[in-house]
Amino acid sequence: MNKKISLFFKENSLSMVACFFIPIVILAVVYAEKGIYPGSSISIMASDSFSQFSAFHASFNNMLHGKQNILYTWNASLGLNYCSFISYYLGGFLTPLVFFFDNQNIPDALYFLTLLKIGLAGLSFWFYGKHTFRLSKGQYVILSLCYGLMGFSIALSEMIMWLDAMYYLPLIILGINRLMDKGRPLLLFLSYFFLFITNFYMAFMIGLFSFFYFIVRWFSMNGKVKEIVHYLITSLLAGGASMVVVLPTLIDLRNNGESFSSITGFTTDNMGIIDLVAKNMVGVYDTTRNEGTPFIYVGLIPLILCLFFFFSKKINKRSKLSLGALFLLLIASFYIEPLNLFWMGMHTPNNLPFRYSFLFSFLVLITAGYGWEKLKIEDSKLLSNIMIGLIFVFSVVKIVMSRIDGAQYLKMSSFIITVLMLCVYFVIHIAFQKKQGKKWLFLLLLLSVTVELGLNTRGLIEGIKQDWTYPERNLYSGPYPEIKKLVDQTKHENDDFYRMENLNPVSKNDVFTYGYSGVTMFSSIRNRNSAAYLDSLGFRSWGTNLQIQYPNNTLMLDALVGIKYNLSLENPMKFGYKKVGESEHYSLYENDYALPLGVMTDRTIYNEGVAENQTNLFEQLSGRVSEYYDIDDLTSVEEENIVSVEEGPFVTYSKSTDEPSTGAMKLTWKAKIPAHKQAYLSLKPAEYRPENLNARALFTVDKVTRGTQISRTNQYYNIGNYEEETEVTFSIRFYNGNHLKFLKPDLVFLDTKEFAETIQIAQKNGVEFKNNGNALTAEVNVEQNNVLWTTIPYDKGWSAYVDGEKVKLKPFKDAFISLIVPQGKHKVKLVFIPEGLIIGAVLSVVCFIIFFCYLQINKKLKAKHQIEM
Repeated sequence: MNKKISLFFKENSLSMVACFFIPIVILAVVYAEKGIYPGSSISIMASDSFSQFSAFHASFNNMLHGKQNILYTWNASLGLNYCSFISYYLGGFLTPLVFFFDNQNIPDALYFLTLLKIGLAGLSFWFYGKHTFRLSKGQYVILSLCYGLMGFSIALSEMIMWLDAMYYLPLIILGINRLMDKGRPLLLFLSYFFLFITNFYMAFMIGLFSFFYFIVRWFSMNGKVKEIVHYLITSLLAGGASMVVVLPTLIDLRNNGESFSSITGFTTDNMGIIDLVAKNMVGVYDTTRNEGTPFIYVGLIPLILCLFFFFSKKINKRSKLSLGALFLLLIASFYIEPLNLFWMGMHTPNNLPFRYSFLFSFLVLITAGYGWEKLKIEDSKLLSNIMIGLIFVFSVVKIVMSRIDGAQYLKMSSFIITVLMLCVYFVIHIAFQKKQGKKWLFLLLLLSVTVELGLNTRGLIEGIKQDWTYPERNLYSGPYPEIKKLVDQTKHENDDFYRMENLNPVSKNDVFTYGYSGVTMFSSIRNRNSAAYLDSLGFRSWGTNLQIQYPNNTLMLDALVGIKYNLSLENPMKFGYKKVGESEHYSLYENDYALPLGVMTDRTIYNEGVAENQTNLFEQLSGRVSEYYDIDDLTSVEEENIVSVEEGPFVTYSKSTDEPSTGAMKLTWKAKIPAHKQAYLSLKPAEYRPENLNARALFTVDKVTRGTQISRTNQYYNIGNYEEETEVTFSIRFYNGNHLKFLKPDLVFLDTKEFAETIQIAQKNGVEFKNNGNALTAEVNVEQNNVLWTTIPYDKGWSAYVDGEKVKLKPFKDAFISLIVPQGKHKVKLVFIPEGLIIGAVLSVVCFIIFFCYLQINKKLKAKHQIEM
């Protein structure tokens, strides 16, 4: 066996090196041309890579270095099931390589991970092709390069966790072939298993495709029933073996995920008949936003050979029908909305549409490989006609698209390059008819394909740059040392649990990057129930709660969720906050009026109608009812570049028609702020028009300006706290919105004296917890109030123990956990084990054992069959 493996590598090492490194080099060269390389001033982190994946990989790095628990993280809004989070975002086996990078250099980690995954995709397809087609070494390399650099992988390269699926897909299809042809299930089992635990989202799409592939291949081979049995046993056991990771994630998604999207129409949006043709040309990029079309480019040579597969009489009809049926299914899915949603788990994506389009590219390569096997000199005329036909079709598409509004994404440069490359291939094809110089011609073909793939990669990377931009590294790494220094200071000064927030954050996921507990988060894995309740209290979390935002809340909310610190570039102007640390630009402010993680209260907190808003909850926890808020009208206003129209309780601000369209709308007020009041401007949108969802507001008071996205933050703009009556001038400027409708703005005053007296009562009932990763411990002394209320997001994975005995948890509003504690002194312990983890682990062990037994039985049956032969 060792000699066989050694011989295999000796014979194929050059091809393997080429398939792995050429895609890496091409992509690295294109990135370098755009100013992206290790240590460069421009980062690779386009689109969600900046706001999500950089922070998520930094979080994983923290976990690898022992700074957080693998089962539960407190550094994800109020707290999150980290096991599910890893499964969705960070399950790839290359992810642990971030261990070798400092979090400040995560942009470089993402750069290297992207290149490695692209290279592995090319190598994986080479392995598949080597064991599937009867081709020359160079032909395997060409097909593999096309797969490694296919349009989907490049255009969506910022979705780094999806790239893992690209190198599993060829292995899974090869595994199916081996199972059906040789009765060997090991490769399929292992490939399925690793895919499922790496990224179950992409695993769903590949699982569907591979099942359909098995069916059509079984049909084309006149398969036997035993092959179906073997396939089902192998795939089901692989799925069962992955349950240690997948089951807890599925349960978490069931509890917190979105409902199925409703089907609003029969056809997909923005998908025209000619789009499918256009996206096969070199370097064609439209967008990866919702209005985008599938990225299916996989090279002109595979496209030519794919067409040859279907037009050649050498290919049997059953094979054409089988693979053609898969093509028809995928093409129909691009145009028929129910099928489109079916591939994506019946969930309408938020940008990045047609996430399964890589399957089309892979299918093109499969048919290209089988077609290339049959290609002989006598097929010269057919191949020539295909290339001439493609030039004609592409020319017609270009002419038509140039006359259609909204279809101008097909640039003349892409069309010209495509036609020129087809002409080059045509000339090489004609030259191949001669018997001399074929080796050099093939090298020329390989070089031409490499150039074509490089030009396509360049076009797509430029498209990403124009569509999303590649941000400056300094936006991520620049503030890191300052923020990290102050975060570390809070950790050194606190033994008990606490939370903090950054008023000038780097991204919506700073909690992951810097390792602190806060509120703001943007993630598909989230606790929807707690986020929805926080939204009702005043933290903005809309729709399906993909995001929750801290800005524009109140002191009362800070107190309730235990915000003990604020990081800020400017004075936060908040009552009770005092500066306790500073770095070059950032300062750290400590809140004297934050509640701990737990508070003792009475059982009336469970009554209907109690704690429906922040004031009710505040009064419940303190046992003190008072008038905390006053509301006053705004009377003095100065308008610039704006027209205001009042309609009952609403006011609409529209940009002046006689001002330049680029000017911002600006409102300025003067108001007297009473003594001992925390003042807010209340500016609540009346509606969220689609065209105004990106409208931004810059609020300025006392030379401090803070920006927010109107639709994504709460309504209370902080004016400040004043010990004496003070006249204050404040203003707001609106950008990216020409017509904005609000409830009429007014002033809201929080009585700081009443607030301080009340919060001190609640603090006396507070329960400090010590954090030990997925476990919390506290000591309580219960006199009368016997409900321990916490701001720990409710999850069925939590268990509670009082003096070592397990007690029942009681969900509060299905958002937070609470429990009944008997009178007296007690030790309370809360432990988190993801729901389904233990059952999943047992299933995994059992399925591995069954599969091992199945392998042994299968081996004995094969040996017995060979003896009988």
